[in-house]
Amino acid sequence: MASIKPSVPKGTRDFSPTEMVKRNYIFDTIKSVFRKYGYQQIETPTMENSSTLLGKYGEEGDKLIFKILNSGDYLAKVNPEKLTTLNSNAVASDISEKALRYDLTVPFARYVVQHQNEITFPFKRFQVQPVWRADRPQRGRYREFYQCDADVVGSDSLLNEAEFVMIYDEALSKLGLKDFSIKINNRKILSGIAQIIDKADNIIDLTVAIDKLDKIGLDGVIKELLERGFTEADIDKIKPIILLEGSNTQKLQSLRQALASSEVGLKGCDEIEMVFGYIEKCPLQTAKLELDITLARGINYYTGAIFEVKTNEVVMGSIGGGGRYDDLTGMFGLKGLTGVGISFGADRIYDVLEELNLFPAAANQSTQVLICNFDKEGELYGLPLLQQLRRQNINAELYPAGAKIKKQMEYANNKNIPYTVVIGSEEIQSGLLAFKNMTTGEQEKLSVDDIVKRMVV
Repeated sequence: MASIKPSVPKGTRDFSPTEMVKRNYIFDTIKSVFRKYGYQQIETPTMENSSTLLGKYGEEGDKLIFKILNSGDYLAKVNPEKLTTLNSNAVASDISEKALRYDLTVPFARYVVQHQNEITFPFKRFQVQPVWRADRPQRGRYREFYQCDADVVGSDSLLNEAEFVMIYDEALSKLGLKDFSIKINNRKILSGIAQIIDKADNIIDLTVAIDKLDKIGLDGVIKELLERGFTEADIDKIKPIILLEGSNTQKLQSLRQALASSEVGLKGCDEIEMVFGYIEKCPLQTAKLELDITLARGINYYTGAIFEVKTNEVVMGSIGGGGRYDDLTGMFGLKGLTGVGISFGADRIYDVLEELNLFPAAANQSTQVLICNFDKEGELYGLPLLQQLRRQNINAELYPAGAKIKKQMEYANNKNIPYTVVIGSEEIQSGLLAFKNMTTGEQEKLSVDDIVKRMVV
């Protein structure tokens, strides 16, 4: 039998021990901030019933859902006439009742409806789990990737929006980022812009175009708007709004003047102003909070505030985003439950921290001390020390007897273990063990108690 070359499916990847330590550092940091703000962790199954997922992401999204074949003889119950059509869509619902989750939002909505009688509202939850999309793999885009979401449902208070700004600020500051912007906009402001030029029905065309300002510049945006049926008169009204400059307060003043005839637009200004008011009471540590009228982010999905986070230290797309949505749970029959949520782009954050060399040294090593020995006697002598170290929550290993010291030291170097203890007959006799700092090369003789004290400090 020919051997099979090992591989992983396209769009998936293995993570080495070093990568896992770094990934967990990101996840643990973000989770600690979520918890501090009162968010509780839930998990939902890897698979959902297909009926839960299908029809929630639009036609294109549905095509990207990984379907799971029914167990057993999945063709047994299929009408033979359907099989003769050779059309997989015709039999999909008969042979596949389950699918891998596409995101964390729809499963969360299903969870809220299913558990509504045991949930305390407002319900603040976070979830850090993988999702799957049958997308075409390319650089930075995978078929399996983690999402890191926090949402609060059952509250229309703008304090939630302000707290999400604070969560982004605190979590990314803790991860070592020193220059990043949290951009904020409001769907109601975008609706107001469309309203004042009598193009309320063309809001998607409008926002898709202005969302590209960074990429194609003002001339490109104007060209695209003209192609989409907007007039020169429309553009004369839109242009000063797109090009708003000054502080957040100055931008809001200009917006209020431009949107004076739009009730919904002014409501959006009020909401943004209230978020800024909350943040003034709780100044941000690092982030720049910036009103950005060109920010659209999946305009159909959101109904209020919209967020996007970008680092200014590395050329990178957004590293976080979110917004408010009305009626999250309406798709499952529970109407009128408003919510707001954000997501951290963990994979992009990983790349940013790697490029800026911001992972702590401890993120490159899991074992803190390796106990080495010359023989079986040294191995047995080292066991009580090993136990003492581990009881002090120090990650420690004892190298099994039988290997040369050189090999044991190579092992420590390859695993970035910062300290070694060498036990030979001389050390056993004197009770003083050779304790070595693998970074500096400094070596000293210490008792077992002193080694434990040194490692605890």
